[in-house]
Amino acid sequence: MNFVEELTWRGMIHDITPGTEEQLQKEMTTAYVGIDPTADSLHIGHLVSVMMLKHLQIAGHKPIVLVGGATGMIGDPSGKSAERNLLDEQTLRHNEACLKKQLAKFLDFESDAANAAELVNNYDWMKEFSFLEFIRDIGKHITVNYMMSKDSVKRRLSEEAGTGLSFTEFTYQLVQGTDFLHLYREKNCKLQMGGSDQWGNITTGTELIRRKEGGEAFALTCPLITKADGGKFGKTESGNVWLDPKLTTPYKFYQFWLNVSDADAEKYIKIFTLLSRDEVAALVSEQEAAPHLRPLQKRLAEEVTCMVHGRDEYRKAVEASQILFGKATTESLARLDKEIFLSVFEGVPTYQVDRARFDAGIPVVELLATETSAFPSKGELRRTIKGNGLSLNKTRLTDQDYLVTGDDLINGSYLLVQKGKKNYYVIEAV
Repeated sequence: MNFVEELTWRGMIHDITPGTEEQLQKEMTTAYVGIDPTADSLHIGHLVSVMMLKHLQIAGHKPIVLVGGATGMIGDPSGKSAERNLLDEQTLRHNEACLKKQLAKFLDFESDAANAAELVNNYDWMKEFSFLEFIRDIGKHITVNYMMSKDSVKRRLSEEAGTGLSFTEFTYQLVQGTDFLHLYREKNCKLQMGGSDQWGNITTGTELIRRKEGGEAFALTCPLITKADGGKFGKTESGNVWLDPKLTTPYKFYQFWLNVSDADAEKYIKIFTLLSRDEVAALVSEQEAAPHLRPLQKRLAEEVTCMVHGRDEYRKAVEASQILFGKATTESLARLDKEIFLSVFEGVPTYQVDRARFDAGIPVVELLATETSAFPSKGELRRTIKGNGLSLNKTRLTDQDYLVTGDDLINGSYLLVQKGKKNYYVIEAV
């Protein structure tokens, strides 16, 4: 596989230094991507660079993931309008271990192949540097004029930014350049990849390698991913979409991909899956023929959810989705664990009722019109039942005198009430 050709048709190349493709065609090449360890989970914004490394490894080259323990203590000014909080070493080490576990779903770290992936932490070599050593061995090789010419620095120094730039952040590109120099020396790493906002930092590294080692190194960046409507990719109303199921449930993760626009689905399926050019073209044709069936979104959601959470969690997410929008049953409801149930019905009006009322048995009319305000009156509730418009746990209720007991509770905790086709209420026993 020609790595550059593969990334090109997938729309994953923004800038590339001359000679990069020739280097990759010539020999197995080691390349790295840096990941900021400010959290103990990756989010989907990280997936672009992770997929670049995955394609690199498939093409026979060696990927390195650099966890920025040192750079995470400083903060990268690129794309940021303010300085970030600094982390202590214990937190950084915890985050590093968590990130490697997630990355192992995408990259082969464990085999004895020559191109097995490696994970390194720049804190391990930067912590030994004294300030005097750094400004003597690194600082003297890069001029202030060169550093000032970087777009990330210019933006922060512009009048519009208004926040200025600390000396700490100004030196960030030197620290990142030192990483590239270190990996070039120790791992024969000749390529750094990242988002297009990293171009200035990456090329500082190639310049440092040229000036200090007389060597040639390369840079490749991918476009920053945006949504068709101009919104920020990977953000929802509740924040980032994380890979950790405790932070973003597999159901919500699946729903994110399922609900992207048609234009975004066609772009994302190239970036975030391993589907071939022919497979993508076939799905695009299907989408054009029957856009209401949304084959692109469904396949995108399947591929990414299976890659991150596994096929079992994907199946659960699909089944959970059908509860609101498809032909769900009492049995499929009962199979949902508490986290998925709450994810599916997040935002649905919820009422809490004393568990003792269920243990004793409570008439459905009293439960829905007196204990809760799911129905404004007993009369309306009776008319709804008579008109076959009420379901409990996806089972149609026809008996106006039905006694609701603890046996009706999903997972011993919840009762799902449905009025008509679209109105849902959740009652929780507490």
